[in-house]
Amino acid sequence: MTTESTSPATPTVVPPRGATADRPALPPRRPAPAPHFVPSLVATDCVAVLLAALLLGPDQRGAALLMQLTACLAALNAYAGLYRTGAVASVLDELPALAGRAAIVWCAAAALLAAQSPQLAVGPGTLAAVYAVHLAFVSGCRAVLHHRRRAAARAHPRSALVIGPAPAARRLAGTLAGHREYGIRPVGIVDTQRPADPAESSLPVLTTPEEIHRAVIQNSVRDAVFTGAAQADLVALLRHYGCTGWLVGEGGDGTRPTPMSQHLWGHACRRLDPPPAQRGRLSKRLLDVTVAGLMLAALAPLLLLCAAAIRLSDGPGVIFRQERVGQDGRLFTLLKFRTLRPADAEEAATRWSVAHDERMSAVGAFLRRTSLDELPQLWNVLRGDMSLVGPRPERPYFVAKFSRAHPGYAARHRMPVGLTGLAQVHGLRGDTSIEDRCRFDNHYIDHWSLWQDVCILLRTAASLVRPAGS
Repeated sequence: MTTESTSPATPTVVPPRGATADRPALPPRRPAPAPHFVPSLVATDCVAVLLAALLLGPDQRGAALLMQLTACLAALNAYAGLYRTGAVASVLDELPALAGRAAIVWCAAAALLAAQSPQLAVGPGTLAAVYAVHLAFVSGCRAVLHHRRRAAARAHPRSALVIGPAPAARRLAGTLAGHREYGIRPVGIVDTQRPADPAESSLPVLTTPEEIHRAVIQNSVRDAVFTGAAQADLVALLRHYGCTGWLVGEGGDGTRPTPMSQHLWGHACRRLDPPPAQRGRLSKRLLDVTVAGLMLAALAPLLLLCAAAIRLSDGPGVIFRQERVGQDGRLFTLLKFRTLRPADAEEAATRWSVAHDERMSAVGAFLRRTSLDELPQLWNVLRGDMSLVGPRPERPYFVAKFSRAHPGYAARHRMPVGLTGLAQVHGLRGDTSIEDRCRFDNHYIDHWSLWQDVCILLRTAASLVRPAGS
């Protein structure tokens, strides 16, 4: 699919981490800031357990029991989402969940003490008093914390982009600007489906990835509010910048009900949760190392045979090295068997495809058609530059070009690039649609599982029986 170079450090046409007058830089991953008040909520639950335990007898409030109670309560509250940010949090809305989980924890503690010894049993009156103190303390502290958070949000609203059809986005932006209690300050409207008309809105209307890139950086945007259906590519791109996504509209997304408290001035609102960033990272790496190591050992004779054929057919320079863009925009040197010698470094960096180049020898054409030229990338996988499965890596010149044209292209770099991927097993290789590839890559990342990696590897192996090459 790409041209090649035998030089150890092929110069790139565009700066890999900067920007020129007409090319945006590859957007770096920006981590989303952790909410400052979450540790305070956890601390409140811990102190509530200790305070309520003072009503128990000295023999009943052992350190081990209190630690177990605290850990259990924190786990239950976290699972219920009581440590997460909401549109406008209220202790009254949270009270049923708080009361239910506190009751479970203290009833379990009473049952455990009674099972240990009859002398440690907690009477009904004492248990009720312990429960009441716990709930009163938690409710009072949460009320104070939520009040302070709302005051801070009103005084220091977060910059946000409103994404969707321009008329609906303008109305929602006006609502948010008029109600500062939500802590959201719209700084721009994103509508990639139509040209911008500055006369229609007091806010800039952004229509291209480059404009979105510039607005996010210049305004320190931390929230992305989607009206209607959220576009997957824009969700992925803005998430890559560390923005929290919110879906606003009737019933959230029309299929999933939201709590009554989750609204923006009457508009149902729910948070667009990202897939866990580190989910399965260790297991994926173990799969990469195991399979790549075994394949390199098993295919060593074939690798030597390919190298010898290239040397005899095309002369010196069996392996070619080329700069590619990996996870989070990091550059690495990709290895392949040389199948064609480019005219110069510029051709190697900027020519898209050489699949039908007449300069290619019979050996080179065979290696490309059978994908044997990709085998040295198993060493890239073993080194950690790549994964077995992931979005295919591209050269910096084309990364900058495709990122301008396709909003979700840069977001595909949030996962390690791969030797094969979901797009490739669906036939999207060679000179095929970049938009389709981008969509498949982001879909793979959003729904990643170790089993899906295994399935893609098996489908890739099956496709080698009927090779098409690149």
